Amino acid sequence: MLSKELLLKAYRLMMTAKAMAETYDANRQICKYVHSTSRGHEAIQLATGFLLKPCDYVSPYYRDESLMLGMGYRPYELMLQLLAKADDPFTGGREYYNHPNIRRENYPKIIHQSSATGMQVVPTTGIAQGIQYIEDQKLIDYATPPVVICSLGDGSVTEGEVAEAFQFACLHQLPIIYLVQDNDWGISVSSDEARTMDAYEYAAGFKGMERVRVNGSDFEDSYKTMEYTIDWVRKERKPILVHAKVPLLGHHTSGVRKEWYRTEEDLFKHGLNDPGPKLRKKLLEIKGITEEMLNKIEAEELAYVQQEFDNAVNATEPDPATVADHVFAPTKVTEEKGTRIPAGKDKVVMVDAALHAVEEILRDHPEALFYGQDVGRRLGGVFREAATLADKFGDSRVFNTAIQEAYIIGSTVGMSALGLKPIVEVQFADYIYPGINQLVTEISKSCYLSCGKYPISCVIRVPIGAYGGGGPYHSGSVESTLATIKGIKIAYPSNAADMKGLMKAAFYDPNPVIMLEHKGLYWSKVPGTDEAKTVEPEKDYILPLGKGAVVLEASAEAIDNGESMCIITYGMGVYWAKNAAKQFNGQVEVIDLRTIYPLDEELVYNTVRKHGKCLVLTEEQLRNSFCEALAGRIAQNCFRSLDAPVQTMGAMDLPAVPMNMALEAAMLPNADKVAAKIAEILAS
Repeated sequence: MLSKELLLKAYRLMMTAKAMAETYDANRQICKYVHSTSRGHEAIQLATGFLLKPCDYVSPYYRDESLMLGMGYRPYELMLQLLAKADDPFTGGREYYNHPNIRRENYPKIIHQSSATGMQVVPTTGIAQGIQYIEDQKLIDYATPPVVICSLGDGSVTEGEVAEAFQFACLHQLPIIYLVQDNDWGISVSSDEARTMDAYEYAAGFKGMERVRVNGSDFEDSYKTMEYTIDWVRKERKPILVHAKVPLLGHHTSGVRKEWYRTEEDLFKHGLNDPGPKLRKKLLEIKGITEEMLNKIEAEELAYVQQEFDNAVNATEPDPATVADHVFAPTKVTEEKGTRIPAGKDKVVMVDAALHAVEEILRDHPEALFYGQDVGRRLGGVFREAATLADKFGDSRVFNTAIQEAYIIGSTVGMSALGLKPIVEVQFADYIYPGINQLVTEISKSCYLSCGKYPISCVIRVPIGAYGGGGPYHSGSVESTLATIKGIKIAYPSNAADMKGLMKAAFYDPNPVIMLEHKGLYWSKVPGTDEAKTVEPEKDYILPLGKGAVVLEASAEAIDNGESMCIITYGMGVYWAKNAAKQFNGQVEVIDLRTIYPLDEELVYNTVRKHGKCLVLTEEQLRNSFCEALAGRIAQNCFRSLDAPVQTMGAMDLPAVPMNMALEAAMLPNADKVAAKIAEILAS
């Protein structure tokens, strides 16, 4: 049997959690933000919280307030988040109740937690992946091997991304515990109408996943099971799923109340498994513990919680002036540095410049690793963009993944939290969409919602664009989709030197950076793109994000005579514009944006004001694109300097790029089409 002191500690905190739920419900007008409580889940959560060590990582889900209490957090700290107060230690008033993140000394660490059920499983598995990498590479000698716990509700196990995480954890035997709390409800959806099996049964299909059942409403069973499980993972460094059966005693959330959809019979059945009365009954069987003693504990916690609540209510509200803080972590890469054009060297193609940049990074930074589909030893990338890297750095640093775009992208969250620097690849831009959920829900918001505690430092390489008959699923452009996501940076180089310099800047940036790499420019095989080959910059060359370039200047005479215009573009558009401009002697100036975000707006606006006429050119389908949005900003900011409306040009508004090359050519811009547009604008 567990010690009397431990059982009393658990009972006291169960009464704390009970008092918190009752206090919130009694003050619904004050507790105006949507919240959930841990009522019914207290036993398994407290047991887990008690057993975690400061070296461990845990991802609670939104019902895990008792887990937080078990780790030592005060009700006041949790209530500051409940009421969205300025001193909320997790998100500064930006996030829902019990969406913690913390880097506090002598406490387990918690990465940013979103509200999207099941989505935390990929980033948290990424932590376990990172710990394994650190141990394998001997980057840190852990005094106590860390354990990772990912908590989730049984209803969320049906999410596809959970399967991706389970698969990776089993394949690589990662040190992680998936703690599944099963209360038979997913809002108003009951378990029998949502799934054919529970999480324990589901886990049987993942070879290499150990599993165990526990009565999550019984503290003693919960504690002994979690003690065994945590010790086992700490020693064996393998994944395990714990299926904890628990009752749901409270509302789903304050906004979706239990009486709206649950029957009296269901509520009564769940009430029979209330962890508090169960533990109270056991305590009364211990010599020296009386009803009066337990009643006193309950009264003390009710008074304590009320005082904590009053203090939280009176706490300071956030300063609206801070609303834009922590969108990005500050980067040290702000100036172009190093040798861009070393003497006596031959030109290289873009794909080789990227390869050499990554190789230099891996050589200098043991915390860097590179993974994705087909980038490993056998192939080195379908475009040979990772050729020889696995041979040089080993299969633990450069390796293949399954077809798991969500895992590839989302795992970088956990890796980054450990100080690692992942470079990952999505094989084609058309296939980034399964990873958008992780990009939007987890990566883009982490720095902002953690108040800068957890920026995500990662490089996501994405081959993009049409290239002679690639067809509808290997030719797409996705920059407009990505540009709508706030909290990420997007580079789009058009030549080898820019590729290398931007790759280095992306790696050293403490924020998520997507490198869009045009397949048609990789080897300069597309007619008219020979200038994408450049002398390769030296190893020390870095090109900051957000710095555009004038790649073709108009003549002073044409500008003075009002006979000039500018083209704002990027990627393949740079070569369409430069080749088209050859027909207009000195009349066209071409700007290569080089990065979609941050955008060099100063260069764009100054160039447009100089010429008064402007074309924004893109390879993407035009309607509702990044290109059209930029044209609108140019019109707003340069209105008084314009001699004609800002013009835009892009691909036809078709759902996909056709396979047939004649149809592809009909859809996309080219130099001749751009030349016709230039003539039209200059004549206006």
